[in-house]
Amino acid sequence: MGLKPMRIHIYADGANRDDMLRRYKEGAVKGFTTNPTLMAKAGIRDYESFAKSVLEVIKDLPISFEVFSDDFPEMKKQALKIKSWGSNVNVKIPISNTKGQSSSQLIKELLAEGTKLNVTAIFTKEQLTELRAIMNKNDDVIVSVFAGRIADAGFDPVPLMSETVKMFSDLPKAKVLWASPREVLNVYQADECGCHIITVTDDILKKLSLRGKNLGEFSLETVKMFYDDATRAGFQL
Repeated sequence: MGLKPMRIHIYADGANRDDMLRRYKEGAVKGFTTNPTLMAKAGIRDYESFAKSVLEVIKDLPISFEVFSDDFPEMKKQALKIKSWGSNVNVKIPISNTKGQSSSQLIKELLAEGTKLNVTAIFTKEQLTELRAIMNKNDDVIVSVFAGRIADAGFDPVPLMSETVKMFSDLPKAKVLWASPREVLNVYQADECGCHIITVTDDILKKLSLRGKNLGEFSLETVKMFYDDATRAGFQL
């Protein structure tokens, strides 16, 4: 029996412009996300210049760029500036600031101004409930739940992800995103839960080409790999 088609959209997560443009030209992904941590690790120092250089090429797929202030009024200024960069931009707003203060009022204000958002760093049902309470059917929001990090803490993220999909199902423009996947299996889990989007790194994206691979052949290839590597290393007993 063949594998059923996946409904989920794959977004590339990263901050390397060349990789982003390559993925865009390949047509392998349906959108892009990045964050200040990834951008800092990539050595980016001019945030706006980097973002605009990407948006010069990628104009027809969604891209999420994140605010980085910890002060809500300043966050709003940054959000409106990021919004102005393109109609395909979703502004990433963390669910709280570093003091644990809820971003709900800021989110509410930005939604009232027609800003497309990506509400990020969500981990708990309480955070989801608070977000759902301030949204309506016209709000264009990506709901980014950090399923991978939830799993890192020893909790199965699948029940929460399934519940999240149901919680936002009556909002036609809301999209549930499985964030921080750790392995290819997460893509299939996210699709089964009904998530609209999953962000993936290049490593996971490459492994998606193995979908439906014959496991007998895969086993034989693995045995050959062990044999060839041992031979090249000149191991003897």
